[in-house]
Amino acid sequence: MAKGVVGAQLYTVRDSCKTLPDLQESAKKVADMGYTAVQLSGIGDIDPKDVAKVMADNGLKIAATHAPWDAFLNTLDEVIEEHKIYDCQHLAIGGLSNDYRSVEGVKQFIDELKPVAEKLAAEGMDFSYHNHSQELARYGEKTWLEMVYEQSDPSVLKAEIDTYWIQHGGADPVAWIKKCAGREPLLHFKDMCIMPDREQRFAEIGEGNLNWPEIIKAGEEGGAEYYLVEQDQCYDRDPFESLKISYDNLKAMGLS
Repeated sequence: MAKGVVGAQLYTVRDSCKTLPDLQESAKKVADMGYTAVQLSGIGDIDPKDVAKVMADNGLKIAATHAPWDAFLNTLDEVIEEHKIYDCQHLAIGGLSNDYRSVEGVKQFIDELKPVAEKLAAEGMDFSYHNHSQELARYGEKTWLEMVYEQSDPSVLKAEIDTYWIQHGGADPVAWIKKCAGREPLLHFKDMCIMPDREQRFAEIGEGNLNWPEIIKAGEEGGAEYYLVEQDQCYDRDPFESLKISYDNLKAMGLS
């Protein structure tokens, strides 16, 4: 069974990726840690050709991206051309607006997605949905996230399960990774810790309370290609230090 590749979600270091010189410096730092893949999200308005060159120069595969849903609906040709420049197969959105948060919204999203996914597939690309915790709100007997995956074909909609946000929503990350087995090229690896005052916080992988041996096992069995390390907030720690801690801990768990 092939192991997934550990990648860095650049949203973690987004404040250091706003200009081309900053991106060059940040990419080198990420590569020097041992990462060989990245997900583009939250970077500055930089020419895609320059972005692609920076990543290639540092031996970093652009494994995936996040783009707004409006871009897929309104400028899909441009999105596709950009991803050809990146040599990137896996496209995703970070979430949807509240307009889709209903039973009817599930159907609307799936109906809108079908022609988008067909056009992406014709270019050898696919589309994943990245969850937060609000998708675990119930609408009747099922959560929104359950409905969207049950009502869509895996060839149309892939899953980008975010371990932190599944836990934050009161569900089990391992169970959700298993539920989406076979349709999850991407997983967001993100840990959760609790502070003495009961504040929930993002944490470096292995520094919080999530069950990483079982998460990794489920990801491998589910066919995940990339484990993308993301930490939305690093608090008093340098985000690059956080990425390094997560990488080192995952390497100690047998991943790289």
